[in-house]
Amino acid sequence: MFASLAPARRRLVFVLLALVLVAVVAAVAAFVASRPASDPVASVDQSVPGPVLLIPGFGGSTDSLDVLAAELREDGRDATVVALPDGGVGDLTVQAQTLRDAVDAALARTGATSVDVVGYSAGGVVARLWAADLGGAEQARRIVTLGSPHHGTQVAALAAQFVPDQCATACQQLAPDSSVFAALNSGDETPEGPQWVSIWTELDQVVTPPTSAELDGAVNIPVQSVCADSTVDHGNLPRDPLVGAMVSAQLDGDSTTQLGAADCSRLSS
Repeated sequence: MFASLAPARRRLVFVLLALVLVAVVAAVAAFVASRPASDPVASVDQSVPGPVLLIPGFGGSTDSLDVLAAELREDGRDATVVALPDGGVGDLTVQAQTLRDAVDAALARTGATSVDVVGYSAGGVVARLWAADLGGAEQARRIVTLGSPHHGTQVAALAAQFVPDQCATACQQLAPDSSVFAALNSGDETPEGPQWVSIWTELDQVVTPPTSAELDGAVNIPVQSVCADSTVDHGNLPRDPLVGAMVSAQLDGDSTTQLGAADCSRLSS
């Protein structure tokens, strides 16, 4: 095709093609440069604890966490129970935004560089949404969950199926096959940055099966693996003295730790 062109016109065509190629290369380079950086999140300083924020479960009752918050304050920690919107039964992603705002306020108030977060039941799922989607992984030192249905609960699935008018948005999102869990569990269940701990009870009848609380990449601790005779159920997890001692142990020091039967007498005394 080019052979039929006069030499001058042929040179002009080649120059135009070169200019187009340069423009395409520049556009591709600009697109690559505009993509989010994939560098891993740097962990915050584990030796410097900041304020603790506690997140209620489904229904949003802040009273359920008053005992645990008081125990943490006795340990010298700045502990705040987060009040959730819509009575704690609305969209979990909106609850995660409320947590984000509470964290920002706590950091501004205290001048700290990081927070510890304790999420009870559905509150642990809220903490994961905050960490995964709202920058929480860059602000959290420790994230501890108590009886949280990290892979959903059959109780919510049954409610959504048989009494859908009584299964609010958060209830529907806590079903094992919800889009929330499909997104949260499709990749890394514990984003890099904070240290993660999941504490749960083998006697849980709300999170079913109880092993739904196991979180890949976290320190997973059934209460009965520490004290085999513990009868704590789901509702009493944040009020139980043993569980409170377990939470305190995970928030202390420079690192989380795997607790076991050798720790029972120390933690239950």
